[in-house]
Amino acid sequence: MRRQNVNNMPETYRETETAEGRRERPQRQEGNQSSPNIVTLISQFADDNLTLVRNISTGLAVAGVIVIARSIKLLTKFRAVSEIPARFIERNVSLRGKVHAVTERGLEVEHVPIHLPVLSPLLSKHKGVCASPMLVHLAGVELTPEGRVWLQENLSPAQTVWLKLISREDDSLHCLVSQSRGSIRSYCMNEEVLRLGLARTAPVFGVLPDSRLYWRLHKRLHRAEVRAERKGKGLWKQDSLWERASVAVRDSALFRLMRRIFKKT
Repeated sequence: MRRQNVNNMPETYRETETAEGRRERPQRQEGNQSSPNIVTLISQFADDNLTLVRNISTGLAVAGVIVIARSIKLLTKFRAVSEIPARFIERNVSLRGKVHAVTERGLEVEHVPIHLPVLSPLLSKHKGVCASPMLVHLAGVELTPEGRVWLQENLSPAQTVWLKLISREDDSLHCLVSQSRGSIRSYCMNEEVLRLGLARTAPVFGVLPDSRLYWRLHKRLHRAEVRAERKGKGLWKQDSLWERASVAVRDSALFRLMRRIFKKT
């Protein structure tokens, strides 16, 4: 019965339905092709302007690096102790420096930041300004005059050192000063002068005595001092038995009396 009803539909109705179906098909095809056409256009634009796209990407990358470098002061040259951020001191950041001189006040060191050929000139705030060195003390160390002379002989001007920031005192820094020995090895000057008996350990300025950092530094430096004391180096050097006996005889009353007698005769 249904099949007969379909077949018995008026011819005009079937023609109308067929015409509507023909009109809807192109519309569906156009809708399905619209999205691929947008992707194709974008891809075509990127292919035609490949150099422009690369330059834009490079520019965005450089801008990002500049923003990061400015925020962490990676490429900033510190010309005064006051310019160093407090977080650098708190985190014991290591800075690279160039030695200018070793004086009675301490080490005069010029900060040498990381240099990148393109970015460093862009971030430089003091172009053409003469660099001034910062005053640096060996943290936890009391130098002897012999120790100062040793530093003058082993830290020649323009030599590169690393400054591990420990604390700040007015216009000076207290640091662990390291010097490269070869391409890989390096040694700490604070420990070296203690190991040679050219200094004594001293309280670490600006660090709380009950803090972990204080005891870690104190243990490290005290170990170097004990080694020099055991080996009798520098200020821990002891005279031999013969030298001590000679001094005792020379300072005795009998020896002085004999000298007077021989002088009279």
